[in-house]
Amino acid sequence: MTQMHPLPPAPLVRSFFQRAPLTCSRELIGCELLWRGCGGIIVETEAYSAQNDEACHTFRRPSSRRFVADHPPGTAYVYMNYGVHWLLNFLVKGGPEEGFVLIRALEPTRGIEEMAGRRKTSDPTNLCSGPGKLTQALGIDGSFHGQDIFTSPGCLSIRGRTRKPEIIETPRIGISRATDLLWRFVLRASPHVSAGPFPKPRPDSPAKRLP
Repeated sequence: MTQMHPLPPAPLVRSFFQRAPLTCSRELIGCELLWRGCGGIIVETEAYSAQNDEACHTFRRPSSRRFVADHPPGTAYVYMNYGVHWLLNFLVKGGPEEGFVLIRALEPTRGIEEMAGRRKTSDPTNLCSGPGKLTQALGIDGSFHGQDIFTSPGCLSIRGRTRKPEIIETPRIGISRATDLLWRFVLRASPHVSAGPFPKPRPDSPAKRLP
């Protein structure tokens, strides 16, 4: 009798990013992000809305608003944070609202030796446990900014979940505005996330959750 092996999860399609940023951000947890032979399971994301979100680039940057208008959903939005680290985001549009999803952390699954060489550490929990760490580990820089992941075959892909993850919602971190929004999503009990224990909303500012 022939032994049957389960097929690997299919890559995401463009319609995945044609929804609200919060929906995409949450549902990316547990997916596998692959870049040129390296990658891992997404264990932490943050959502940013192009509508009235003071922490989003579109709130103050006309160039970011033009980026949203000129590119299709699923386009990579890569920028340097404080002149130090590249951060990987994906454009979300075509649904109830537009915005971005920031990929904050991965659990390494492929190309670990190559990522360890770039990061100069053999600790798997320190390879991709932060948005700057993961772009360094994967070798992603500003040259990837503006690339459509659905028309760049062999470059980057995101595959669906193998099982439904247990997700925690927390306020976004590393920002100074709109800090009351529970728009950061992390895989519960993962040692690969960027920060813990998880921050709680300030008592004087009621948190806004997913509807």
